[in-house]
Amino acid sequence: MIVLWLILALAFTDPQQSTPTPDEQATMQRAQLEHERHRQAVVQLNELAGRIHSEADALAFVDGIADIFADSLPAAWAGPSIRQRVAHAEYEAISDPLRLIPEQRIADVWNEYVREIGAPEEAVVNAAEIHSMRDADYASGQAMWTRGMNESIWTMPNFYATGPDGKISDGCRAIEALRVIYDLDRTFDNLRGARDRLRKGIVASDEIKKHLKNADPNQKTGFRVLVRAELRESTNPLRPAEYRYMREHGLDNFNQLLERLFVELFPSE
Repeated sequence: MIVLWLILALAFTDPQQSTPTPDEQATMQRAQLEHERHRQAVVQLNELAGRIHSEADALAFVDGIADIFADSLPAAWAGPSIRQRVAHAEYEAISDPLRLIPEQRIADVWNEYVREIGAPEEAVVNAAEIHSMRDADYASGQAMWTRGMNESIWTMPNFYATGPDGKISDGCRAIEALRVIYDLDRTFDNLRGARDRLRKGIVASDEIKKHLKNADPNQKTGFRVLVRAELRESTNPLRPAEYRYMREHGLDNFNQLLERLFVELFPSE
């Protein structure tokens, strides 16, 4: 399943490759430049996520996240009112641990969505499953980030709510709550992996720590992460239900459902 995400293995040999053509070299250079631009933007966002001291800081962080997803985020979900509401919840969660978004609330909102669109019972979650997903995401992402293996929006560690023991808290900051919803919808195998770990009594962060204990912290080259991503749409029970709901009720009603659930996730005071 998707974790032992990080059973980090050493792979010292690279496959033999033919010399790229000039066009291929140009394409590779453009890709490298774009990757570096993205990496630098994410590094700055991660630094900002770790030093939010005001609602203005939180809004700058939310704006930065929205900019990363500008090409795929619908305009209706990137407007000022949405950003400000998320930024307010982000700052509240940082300034007062009692204002963290409970995992149970995330589960309740998600389960309401599942039932509204008529998705299978498999898609219903509980707080323990969400916690296991978050534990795996944070521990694996942090391990990759700190080793310089993968500095991306998906491994950025500073937006997680953590406790004195260095592990994730039982509640989320606002951006992380949205990340959980995204993962439940888009990478359903993450939930399947969490369920498998819970059945076996496995805590991903403990497994990752154990596997990293004897690893060379300076080792980057040849470090490989065994991750199984969800590649087939048919493996995700949400897709057919979402398409059916939009076909039967229309896109406007679907967006109204999302708006209602958004307000439930980030209620006004």
